[in-house]
Amino acid sequence: MNNTERKPNWLKIKLETGENYPKVKKIVELNKLHTICSSGKCPNIGQCWSIGTATFMISGDICTRSCKFCATKTGRPLPLDPQEPVKIAESVKLMQLKHCVITSVDRDDLADKSAEHWAKTITAIREANPNTTIEVLTPDFDADEELLNIVFASKPDVFGHNMETVKRLSDQTRSRAKYDVSLKVLSLSSQAGLITKTGIMVGLGETEEEVVELMHDVRKSGVRLMTIGQYLQPTKQHIPVVEYVTPEQFEKYRKIGLELGFDNVESGPLVRSSYMAEKTFIDSKIKLEKHQ
Repeated sequence: MNNTERKPNWLKIKLETGENYPKVKKIVELNKLHTICSSGKCPNIGQCWSIGTATFMISGDICTRSCKFCATKTGRPLPLDPQEPVKIAESVKLMQLKHCVITSVDRDDLADKSAEHWAKTITAIREANPNTTIEVLTPDFDADEELLNIVFASKPDVFGHNMETVKRLSDQTRSRAKYDVSLKVLSLSSQAGLITKTGIMVGLGETEEEVVELMHDVRKSGVRLMTIGQYLQPTKQHIPVVEYVTPEQFEKYRKIGLELGFDNVESGPLVRSSYMAEKTFIDSKIKLEKHQ
């Protein structure tokens, strides 16, 4: 186990405040939008916002679940904003995004767990931005096929759902989500013909063998894209970091993933689910076209 009292040099974040950073910040604030960039305390917020990209978070900013690794607020959410899909679509247009990423809090308080809201948002973005590719990072919807099919029918270019961690640690870190349930979600997405993506955190006490086992499991479920990043403890109330994984180990995971047949594996200390999202989508699309 590595000493976790002080972050290693490879986790130092370069603060970026390019001319696009205030522009993106202003668009987000004026439209009263939520982003996982800020809600999730993403270490790449400066880099992404400075190049004019952001990951939007729909269905409010209060989650009905309380996962022990997540910085998003938990509690009783407010009603859905019926204008949110249009606001998101207009913001994507203002930012002139070629590739947009949408995620959300869990809404277990709703009968459809916000599936219809998801579909409306994807449709609104596509109608206002026909040349923009759309990537989603969704909750598990309890693997309810009827609800998932509502989202699948809106045909996002990439469907993502995160496994978050290895099987042994899943119940310890996630409040309601289950390892096998998440695998089912990914499998159903692949069966629906969508480019499917997942992501995990490392540094929670997992072994290399467990990470490789997870990679095998998600490949069997049809996942084509994967991200692997370092877990960083958001607050003292969240589970602590067990280990700061080295860049060399991240590179090893990347190579193993490519050998297993993933189209792309983004693996690094500061990698997050939407990191280099446009590039990974293009990589997958190119490989798909080669096999057709």
